[in-house]
Amino acid sequence: MIGHLQTIAATLRPRPRVAFVRERWETPDGDFIDVDFAGSGRPLVLFHGLEGCSASHYARILAPAFAGAGWRVAIPHWRGCSGEPNRLPRAYHSGDSAEVDWILRRFAAPVDAIGVSLGGNALLKWLGERGDEARRVVRRAATISAPLDLAAAAGALDRGLNRLLYTRMFLATLKTKSLAKLARFPDLFDGALLARARTFREFDDLFTAPLHGFRDAPHYWSSSSSGAWLGHIRVPTLVINARNDPFLPESALLAASRGAASCVTLEFPRAGGHVGFADGWLKGRLADFLRP
Repeated sequence: MIGHLQTIAATLRPRPRVAFVRERWETPDGDFIDVDFAGSGRPLVLFHGLEGCSASHYARILAPAFAGAGWRVAIPHWRGCSGEPNRLPRAYHSGDSAEVDWILRRFAAPVDAIGVSLGGNALLKWLGERGDEARRVVRRAATISAPLDLAAAAGALDRGLNRLLYTRMFLATLKTKSLAKLARFPDLFDGALLARARTFREFDDLFTAPLHGFRDAPHYWSSSSSGAWLGHIRVPTLVINARNDPFLPESALLAASRGAASCVTLEFPRAGGHVGFADGWLKGRLADFLRP
């Protein structure tokens, strides 16, 4: 229960106002993403979580902290998350390392990178896929509450209190966006079935998997989980996950991270929920790791 309280309490804390400057970047496939910037100095890219944006509680806490400490913070929005529908039928997903790749390569110099939840999973997967090559693009990286095992995370979210507290909330916006796509792209999926979806298994089977090249939800989860890639990472990387994260069982966290490379620092505090860590501690720990 403490994990739930920490997860929810973090979203209720006061959020500093941040004077972001927005740029629109055209994607290689004819779509766009919006990127919000704050500060000046060394580039730091912050990948947000599922249905997040630059207004999310963690973005509003981390962006001004790092901007004030000498970083130029960039928050790229996953497609459809900046307040405007993207152009193409596709959306975004937890394993979208191809999107991570072209975004990071837009920056002239090696960047620091932070990924939160879904954004952390995608970042870790990219780091593992690219191996030594990633060191030319990213200097240091950190993730917060990344779901290293997506099948275990989906299973946890689709049961009991999690389904009531979190899955219902996520699906409310995901289904609204998806049905809006169906109005623009008829026959994209079965709208009646999607409207009745109550679990991530149902939603990912109907929408996420087929629209992004996967056979079904299990294939999407197994192909996109970052845990299998931790042993291939060559960039100094900090992985922070609370053991009481309601989104990912502790047993799955420990199993998925067992083969991490020596350059990956695993920090699994007993408390913190899902992105519910104390603001001061989290900002300090991330800055200490990224600063060298």
